[in-house]
Amino acid sequence: MTKQQFNLVHQSAAIEIDGELTEAAWQQATHIPLIYRNEPVGDLTPPVKTDAYIFEDGESLYVAFIAHDPDPTKIRAALRDRDDLWADDNVALMIDTFNDERTGYEFYVNPFGAQGDMAMSDVNGWAEDASWNAIWDSAAKITTEGYVVEMRIPFSALRFPKGGAQQTWSIAVWRNYPREVLYQMANVGFDLDVACSLCQFDKLVGLSNIPETKNIQIVPSLTALRHDEKPILPSAWQAGEVDKELGVDLRWGFTQDAVINATINPDFSTVEADTIQLDINSNDSLYYDEKRPFFLDGASFFKTNHFNLLYTRNIAAPDYGVKLTGKSDNHSYGILLTDDENTNLIIPSNQGSSLANLDEKSKVAALSYQLDIGEQNNLAIMSTHRETQSYHNTVLSIGGGYWFNPSDSLQYQVSYSDTENSNELQQYFSLDKHQQGAAYKLELSRENRDYHLYGSLENVATDFRADLGYEPEVDYKNITLGGGQTWYGDNQDILTSWEYETEWDKTFAQNGDLLEEEFELIFLVKGQMRSYARLGLTHTDEFYFDDFFKQNSAYIQAGFYPSQNIKLTLFTEYGSEIDYHHARLGDSFTFEPDLTWDVNNHLQIVLSHKFNYLELDGERLFTANVTDLRLYYKFNMQSMLKLILQYENIDKDQQLYQREISEVNKDYGTQLVYSYKLNAQTLFYLGYSDTGYQDDDLKSLQRNQRTFFTKFSYAWQL
Repeated sequence: MTKQQFNLVHQSAAIEIDGELTEAAWQQATHIPLIYRNEPVGDLTPPVKTDAYIFEDGESLYVAFIAHDPDPTKIRAALRDRDDLWADDNVALMIDTFNDERTGYEFYVNPFGAQGDMAMSDVNGWAEDASWNAIWDSAAKITTEGYVVEMRIPFSALRFPKGGAQQTWSIAVWRNYPREVLYQMANVGFDLDVACSLCQFDKLVGLSNIPETKNIQIVPSLTALRHDEKPILPSAWQAGEVDKELGVDLRWGFTQDAVINATINPDFSTVEADTIQLDINSNDSLYYDEKRPFFLDGASFFKTNHFNLLYTRNIAAPDYGVKLTGKSDNHSYGILLTDDENTNLIIPSNQGSSLANLDEKSKVAALSYQLDIGEQNNLAIMSTHRETQSYHNTVLSIGGGYWFNPSDSLQYQVSYSDTENSNELQQYFSLDKHQQGAAYKLELSRENRDYHLYGSLENVATDFRADLGYEPEVDYKNITLGGGQTWYGDNQDILTSWEYETEWDKTFAQNGDLLEEEFELIFLVKGQMRSYARLGLTHTDEFYFDDFFKQNSAYIQAGFYPSQNIKLTLFTEYGSEIDYHHARLGDSFTFEPDLTWDVNNHLQIVLSHKFNYLELDGERLFTANVTDLRLYYKFNMQSMLKLILQYENIDKDQQLYQREISEVNKDYGTQLVYSYKLNAQTLFYLGYSDTGYQDDDLKSLQRNQRTFFTKFSYAWQL
């Protein structure tokens, strides 16, 4: 497709963001029609008309959408919390402010005015990060002809080249239109034989002489909680003291392309309980998403192609933090300095990982740099360091990507670590005092409209450690080959697309012993009612504790919308599985249904269940049931009440375990939270949570912990 160029109109006008385009300025704004349909693939003609309008006033970018709809009663949308509108009707502005065709921002609004924003990157395939949050304004109204959206995005929320010269930005305006199938329209018609998406965006020109501003944001916060517990059950409650924490986050965009973040006592209250992860028969440490604003802003500057070298939830209790991130021409950089009252580590191996905690305060540092080369190539360097009085871990990494043509690329990364273990770590985990090791990965891939191919080589030394990151496996060498093919139907067909994918990989220990060989065949179809179904067949030969285990399994993952406001999904798997506690082979079954129901525009119910068992020679080693119920009631766009109920029940057979265990293992948790959010940083929470359990010594579930908490923060923009 030929790229279009749009001239951005500059005008000074008083605009009220109310979802009504009554101001005369909108008549003079730059008009961008959405003339292409990109999903379903095939006919490029959009099923409905959509027009976008955009202008700037020297301080903000103003964007409006008129989204026509032949039957507005079929619009799928409701009052949503931030970043919870992805399945709705919505429109979006996507902009690459540096015009480097590698990174950018996305701003989404649904027909009720709910917001979603993401940072996007297109360095090693398309990636989106919904944890990025900006402060901006939006409003929307449903009309008899569809709906209208207005946005105001302050330039202070964006990063872009400094200086007064005229700038060129890459731009796409987007509409998601979910009906029997999901239609996606844009001003760009994407060529699927070109692996990158940002490189196909249209161009927006005319922006110049943006005045320098202070661009300072100060967010003081107050968190208070009281934690009560019953150390022994049954017993009386032991009331805890009220723990009050004052904190402050500072964000200073001292130039248009560089930002300093600073924090004191960053709040770690995640406000919403993490989803229960069933780890009864897992030998790897669990992974949870970061939610603290200080660590989220500019997080993409510290991401590398293949290895996760900075997992900030390892930094559990920092007193302070300072971070500098920026981009100048083709240079991107980031520096992070902080501390941690607790030093949490993952001790990796090729047979699983363990968690370690040093009762010492640690100092933490991370450094990143990326050089953009040519149109798509890049070279990146990153280093992390963590130390206490008795321990340190340092990692240095270099990586990047080289594109031979728009479809074929080579991605690579080489890392090296140096570790000094404390006496405690040496004794408990049988580690040497000094460890040094390297890790590398090379991946060659081809991405086309109808097929894709890939292959990779990976080598991680026995003594490689990325203690600030999340790398739970070491001591292995792996080769992977895979590919797949896709066919496309029409949007009226029962199946709108169908594809297959196959992958083979083989993994050895560093001493040459075979660890695993796996072959997987996957079939995927998409169709009406926004349905999808994935069938996977897997054969695995796995080495575990001096023995080989042949495993065969089949799984189905499927989902569809039986009605406009109900989504059903299912994952089920049956096959052989290793009992990792006793190194023996059993038969496993998993069944995980999920329901999302928008009862009305205010109330949403999300219910998920996980059922899993493992049998050994016909006898049940364990049976696990986990239920997670979440009720969200939105009074309006700012105010919400949230109730979370979680229940876990694991029955074990003592006769099949080689150590003494509790046959009854029941846990529950509840959380009730009221929230009021003016924006991503100005908010108020008031909540209560409790937990309880039952084991062989208790006749029923008993509460053993309860917490009362509140939080207030306010974003001052100077």
